[in-house]
Parts: sequence; C-alpha cells; structure tokens
Amino acid sequence: MASSIRARAVESGGVVSIKALVRHPMDSGFVKDSAGNIIPPHFIQKLTISHDGKNVFVADWGPAVSKDPFLECRFEGGKKGDKLTISWIDNKGESDSTTATIA
Repeated sequence: MASSIRARAVESGGVVSIKALVRHPMDSGFVKDSAGNIIPPHFIQKLTISHDGKNVFVADWGPAVSKDPFLECRFEGGKKGDKLTISWIDNKGESDSTTATIA
C-alpha cells in the first residue's frame, strides 16, 4: 500500500524546507452524510517530523483541520542527503509514516 504522505525536503543556506501533503479524511464528527447520519470523527491527532532521531516539528491536530492537510515548515541543521521521517497517528489508532531525503 502506498503511503498517505507525500513529502519533499530541500536544503538551502543551512535551512531545510519541508512540504508535505497528507491524504486523510479529517472528519470532524459534526457533518452528516446524504442519509442524514452523522459521519463519525476521524482525524489526525499528532503529526511528527524527525531528523537524526530528534523531533524537529510536532503538531497536535484536531477535527478543525481540513481534509488532506498540506504542511510546510523549516528547520536549521539538516544537510543534503539526510533522511527525515514524517509520521502521523489519528483518533482511531491508525497511523502512517514515510521517509524523505533532503535534496
């Protein structure tokens, strides 16, 4: 199965810029389907980006984040060829992770 995360990381001048798109329904639990039934909540609770075993970005998300969220962040200290790990876990215990190489 393909990862739900598409990520790109680029280093320039000692700063690594990360862009990631996460495919996830991000259902709030407040919306009804066409039959009038409430769609149960299903959303990412924690997204983490780590470099060399250290977290460089941690987001605590909730039901207010849109479907298929896009994320962009920067950090200092990475170099070309280094690996980043991007992972998430949602309120149903589902999770995904991917690795990106800094270009």
